[in-house]
Amino acid sequence: MNKDIGKRLLWESVRMILFRPFCGRFFMPWRGLLLRVFGAKLARGAHVYASARIREPWNLEMGKDSCLASESICYNVDKVILEERVTVSQRSFLCTASHDIDSLHHPLITAPIRICSHAWVAAEAFIGMGVTVGEGAVVGARASVFRDVAPWHVVGGNPAIFIRNRVKVI
Repeated sequence: MNKDIGKRLLWESVRMILFRPFCGRFFMPWRGLLLRVFGAKLARGAHVYASARIREPWNLEMGKDSCLASESICYNVDKVILEERVTVSQRSFLCTASHDIDSLHHPLITAPIRICSHAWVAAEAFIGMGVTVGEGAVVGARASVFRDVAPWHVVGGNPAIFIRNRVKVI
């Protein structure tokens, strides 16, 4: 446990001094390098904006051409996996942890998040622990998702509900 605290403190220091100040597309490779040094698995073309907050880079996997946009929060106490061509828009919140409300001690509980290829999490959406957003699915702006989203579905609202099927245009 103390090892993780030290690792997180080091990451937060690096994030504030060497990651966040280097904004702009020109510095995307630099930020990717820093994330990889801390254990993130980033495929070619994965983009993380300077203002994105990643709690534990070692729990982050991003596929080819995926994006964590500006001011998005990746609270990845557990794994967060963004497959190929996933977009997580600005100010979205990916949250892999909560507390057990049935216990009087409220222990921490975690579960991974997976966002499958070609999915889009729109601005200010919340994705809860244990959720899988299916291939090609769209989570509408400001939606709150607590259950899996089926492939090629569009969901929105709080809690998120099915709106329509997404048409796959090639």
